[in-house]
Amino acid sequence: MKSKGDNSIMNKQDIYNYLKENNIWHEITEHKAVYNMAELAEVDTPYPEADAKNLFVRDDKKKNFYLITVRGDKRVNLKEFRKANGTRPLSFASAENLMDIMGLIPGAVTPLGILNDTEKKIHFYLDKHFLEEPGLVGVHPNDNTATVWLKTEDLIRIIEEHEHDVTLVSLD
Repeated sequence: MKSKGDNSIMNKQDIYNYLKENNIWHEITEHKAVYNMAELAEVDTPYPEADAKNLFVRDDKKKNFYLITVRGDKRVNLKEFRKANGTRPLSFASAENLMDIMGLIPGAVTPLGILNDTEKKIHFYLDKHFLEEPGLVGVHPNDNTATVWLKTEDLIRIIEEHEHDVTLVSLD
């Protein structure tokens, strides 16, 4: 956990409570811990077309951090992403960065981890294809032993309400 001297880290149960308290429609699929899309493919999920893959990357100066969320079957070319979005060269952030900024372990990366980013370090990029029918996205609830299915528009609102910008991108 973070050592920021506060209790701002939201765990799986905190995420569930937050969604319920705010009357946000969601479905939960509990499953074994999964660490990549291949392992998730072995899990029977109700909305496989809405599975999200999350890349937590940083620039070469280690000053800017990015969370890129795309459909699970897509590949992200970081060089093309950099050109399209005007960033410095990108590479994957370390497990230490992931824990320090979002309070997450590798394999549990999720846009809901942004709720733990109290210093507003993360730039969030969401594949706009999640807005297409059925308009759902499946993300971890800050823990890789479950997937929470949300309406994409609700996810965007949650992130924006926590004072982070959401940049919609087309990653084909």
